[in-house]
Amino acid sequence: MKKLRLPRLSGGLLLAGFILPTGAVQAGDAEAIIQNKCVACHTQESAKPLQMSRMSHQRKTPEGWLMTIARMQVMHGLEVTDDERRTLVKYFADKQGLAPEETAGSRYAMERRLNTMENFDSPEFTDMCARCHSGARVKLQRRPESEWKHLVNFHLGQWPSLEYQALARDRDWIGLALNEMVPALAKELPLQSASWDKWQSAKKMPASGSWSFSAQMPGKGDIRGVMTVSGGKDDQYKVSVDGEYADGSALKGSGSAIVYTGYEWRANLTIDGVKMRQVFALSKDGSELTGRMFEAVHDEAGMDFTAVKAGTTPTLLAVQPGYIRAGSTGVLTLVGTGLGKQISLGDGIRVVSELYRDDNKVVVQATAESQAKPGSRNVVAGKANGAMLTVYDQIGSVKVVPDFSVARVGGNGGSTPKYNGHFQAEAWMNGADGKPGTEDDMRIGFVPAKWHVEPFDEQAAADRDTHFTGRMDEKTGVFTTAGSGPNPERRMSTNNAGNLKVVAEVKEDAETLSAEGQMIVTVQRWNNPPLP
Repeated sequence: MKKLRLPRLSGGLLLAGFILPTGAVQAGDAEAIIQNKCVACHTQESAKPLQMSRMSHQRKTPEGWLMTIARMQVMHGLEVTDDERRTLVKYFADKQGLAPEETAGSRYAMERRLNTMENFDSPEFTDMCARCHSGARVKLQRRPESEWKHLVNFHLGQWPSLEYQALARDRDWIGLALNEMVPALAKELPLQSASWDKWQSAKKMPASGSWSFSAQMPGKGDIRGVMTVSGGKDDQYKVSVDGEYADGSALKGSGSAIVYTGYEWRANLTIDGVKMRQVFALSKDGSELTGRMFEAVHDEAGMDFTAVKAGTTPTLLAVQPGYIRAGSTGVLTLVGTGLGKQISLGDGIRVVSELYRDDNKVVVQATAESQAKPGSRNVVAGKANGAMLTVYDQIGSVKVVPDFSVARVGGNGGSTPKYNGHFQAEAWMNGADGKPGTEDDMRIGFVPAKWHVEPFDEQAAADRDTHFTGRMDEKTGVFTTAGSGPNPERRMSTNNAGNLKVVAEVKEDAETLSAEGQMIVTVQRWNNPPLP
């Protein structure tokens, strides 16, 4: 029996699907692969345009198509090379993808924000669709009613015990799925949509050029720099990144990128010796990139990323840091493009001196008057605007972000890496009522903190969870989990799981403000696909 060559799993991502093909990707190449390798299971419905049963009646993200093709390999014996798989993903994502509006609200799944707490208006959708995988995986696809019905039948065929599992054994699962969920999904997530029709005919903008970017990363803080993008033939690009962290240390690297569906940017890079990925969305006019850049193996370690292309509308992406205390003087960095000479920081704040300027940033020393009214100011640099600066008089409270998190043990030579915890301390100013934690509080921003963990409850204390689960870096808020597998030092030789209280302490004048969050440290997630 011939051994199948399956997609390589690394850090929960099918990386092979997003590495650039060795040559240009043409629609004819993909259609030849389909007609040669897919007709054993799918029937051809028309030749021009090529229409195939099942596969021509769905629309998905690049990750969705990658998962579908990988499943055909794993479960149905499809034999394709890595290049052929990449060619198919590009073809389907371009021809049967999602419009920008259709991914709104669900991009966290593509961006690997795996600690996102989902909340849906429909309890039926939550019970029926979002209990075994994320609801975003469903939201990021489109089908007609017949195909949603096929998907229900696929679930029962693939997992025959589904009807007897939790939330299914006490109800008519198949009846609810076919008679209620299928019509609802077909109405909310239809194959045909005005936004997709409009996007298919829209002019697609190239991504090549110089991009000024602003980013924010737990444990590192504010980041800024320039991303240079060259090429563009067949939507393939070369990328170089030259930036700096808030502490002045360099962030440099390079790699390659591909754009799917006219706006879905995916890149593989090596930054300071670490393999990283970018999942961005290119704006319709081609002037902005937004999304997340994260480590390929530890995708929990990443940064929110926004970039604007040079030569487009003057834009101020960010002021770093985004806050200043009344009565203080500090250094502020304005990041963007087309930043003019005349800088306005808002009422009660004046520029003392300009310390540095280039095409992508301006560094100034600024003073906020002691009587400056707390609140947000619009910052302007010539014709460039779009960023805010917050003035505060005193930190009234602190929050741990995220306030609930899941980390996972791993490593020890196994195939599944650790999933560590990354936390930030978010400062807030009390509102007019003078009380912390009320609706009139004003967010200041992320501030430095001192970190530690404690047992969450009596059982965690008895099991010595703080000793066995891992270690917290008191300066960065990064919790590195312990190794996987049975631990003979623990009661009943259990693994290094546990229940922890995450504590942040922030100095405010002579007072120390503290905040608490919760982190569950648990076992590896063995099934960790591109869309969780």
